[in-house]
Amino acid sequence: MRIGYDAKRIFHNASGLGNYSRDLVRILATYYPKNHYHLYNPKKGKLNRWSGLPNTNEKRPKGIWRCLPSIWRQGPISSQLKKDNIDLYHGLSGELANGLDIPSVVTVHDLIFYRYPALYKTVDVAIQKRKLNDAVKTASKIVAISEQTKSDIVQFTGISAEKIDVIYQGCHPVFKDRLNKKQLKVIAEKYQLPENFVLYVGTLEERKNALSIAKALKETKHNVVFVGKVKAYGEKLKTYVNENNMQDRVVFINHIGIEDLAGIYQNANVFCYPSFFEGFGIPIIEALYSGIPVITTKGGCFSEAGGPSSIYIDPVDIKALRNAIETLFNESETSRNKRIEDGLAFVQKFNDEVLVKQWNAIYTSLLP
Repeated sequence: MRIGYDAKRIFHNASGLGNYSRDLVRILATYYPKNHYHLYNPKKGKLNRWSGLPNTNEKRPKGIWRCLPSIWRQGPISSQLKKDNIDLYHGLSGELANGLDIPSVVTVHDLIFYRYPALYKTVDVAIQKRKLNDAVKTASKIVAISEQTKSDIVQFTGISAEKIDVIYQGCHPVFKDRLNKKQLKVIAEKYQLPENFVLYVGTLEERKNALSIAKALKETKHNVVFVGKVKAYGEKLKTYVNENNMQDRVVFINHIGIEDLAGIYQNANVFCYPSFFEGFGIPIIEALYSGIPVITTKGGCFSEAGGPSSIYIDPVDIKALRNAIETLFNESETSRNKRIEDGLAFVQKFNDEVLVKQWNAIYTSLLP
């Protein structure tokens, strides 16, 4: 089988969509090495997150399309797929090229721009809606990353649920490996981590609601580490920390490698993710694989990622969030170990060998 991918995110995105895309191609190329995986990248990548495998091949536009990479990705790429004898094309981030005449799959991560359009520029909402609606109509099969996303696709686009399968995200294997005490100490010293702390991982933006963590911890003695890109909302969070004299209890970390991130997870005591809405919430399963108890949001997709051992709260209820944090810091060692063991048992459903079989089944079902 010769499979083509819209690989923009693989080469140009350091987090969420990039990690999803890299992990998907990695596990398929590893478990099904007889296939050929062609990664269509519109232009040279600035990141160095992709380690090519023998059966993967990066493809870039040729001729005039090197000067028009965005346009190439939206349509003219179809001609290149034909020349390369691609059997199936997969759009990894909610969009597909126009003019495809081969079987296609599109992954849809979330429809936040439908649910919370005020978080985006008006023109961006219009573009995202158009791309998504065109993609779900064109695709031979739609894959949602959660039941919540599947429900949203049906609600907002009118596409039949029969056309949509749910395949969850996995996470990078680095989060599944345990570091020893010496390695954890090196990470702690490198990033000046507190001895005990609450951890948040994700972009510091309004939707992810990280400010609620600082508010919940204001009247406590607990420390918190925020790992993620600082946007305007992140500056608002920093202002709150300074105004409430919390500087000595708060650490901000940005631009971190994935191996070091795994070490920060394993140094943490509690993982807190009070986001208002997500398509799935991959940091939750990263935390559970890392052996860290999780507090996250009631409803939506969060229980799909967090399972029965996590604590769920109303993201606007600061008192409930504070109480949940105190619960995890104060519970007995026996209770904590049981919670961690249950979380690890739950996330086995996101292991590579489970997910890759589901992907292969979809791909093969679309070919003669």
